[in-house]
Amino acid sequence: MDQKIKNYILTQPADRQSILSDIHSIILDKDKSVTSEIEPMMGKEMIIYKANGMMKYGLAGVKNYMSLHVLPIYGSKTLFEKYKSLLTRANFQKGCINFDTAEKMPLDIVRQLISDCSKVDLKKIREDQLNERKLRAKAKK
Repeated sequence: MDQKIKNYILTQPADRQSILSDIHSIILDKDKSVTSEIEPMMGKEMIIYKANGMMKYGLAGVKNYMSLHVLPIYGSKTLFEKYKSLLTRANFQKGCINFDTAEKMPLDIVRQLISDCSKVDLKKIREDQLNERKLRAKAKK
């Protein structure tokens, strides 16, 4: 594990360190397209996982909870609904899952989530959206 990431996890409360370390390892194991680094996001530092230069996941410990940002679920209602029904004890936002204990984020489900999300190419989705906009703009002329 990268030393900066290790230090980030070690700055978290003791009861969070194991689950954050486990989720970090799962992300790197199940999604080979990403690299990880510590970066600021939304006013706090977190572990950011990028694929093709774009953020795909984020993992953070904040004041009262931990947060796993999962951009592929933001763009997929199917994935969002699937994991919202599997992770019933976690708090879902648009693109992140908040939890305050390891019990609320069972690692077998996290493995499945990251495995499913690893197949999503966010850069391609964005390029397709931009190309579609260009085509619509040309069609209006």
